[in-house]
Amino acid sequence: MKIGIGSDHNGYAFKESIKEFLKDTEHEMIDYGCHSCNAVDYPDVAFEVSQAIRAGELNRGILICGTGIGVCIAANKYPGIRAALAHDTYSAERAQLSNNAQIITMGAQIIGIEIGKKVVEAFLNVSWANGSKRKVDKIIENEKKFLNQSCEEVAAGNHCS
Repeated sequence: MKIGIGSDHNGYAFKESIKEFLKDTEHEMIDYGCHSCNAVDYPDVAFEVSQAIRAGELNRGILICGTGIGVCIAANKYPGIRAALAHDTYSAERAQLSNNAQIITMGAQIIGIEIGKKVVEAFLNVSWANGSKRKVDKIIENEKKFLNQSCEEVAAGNHCS
């Protein structure tokens, strides 16, 4: 499986530990940054990983920031992307099994690295088998409605009729 991994500066050390953990697996990993502890904006990294998934360049993604919330919100702004915040193995499994999430997000300031490794392992070791397909299809259909709106309408919070 081809995996994109990325973080902001708050998640840099955590990301590096996850990369080391995955180094000897069968997964191919691409690091989308950041590449040091210098400050970066988490949306930039989340958008890069999300775009690569949409383009078919990656199968799944792992995003890390201080809480995992910021990268989750940013990734979910990309059409077609389902990112899930996962700080435990059950949530990581369900993100994939029930929701066909392509990305999990984690907070480096929330969970320890050993739990983070188990979360990643749980996410990567399961595959969607049309778990909650009807529900996922509803999410996709609703998203399509908003893709037809202008940026101004979306920013104003207007809904499609």
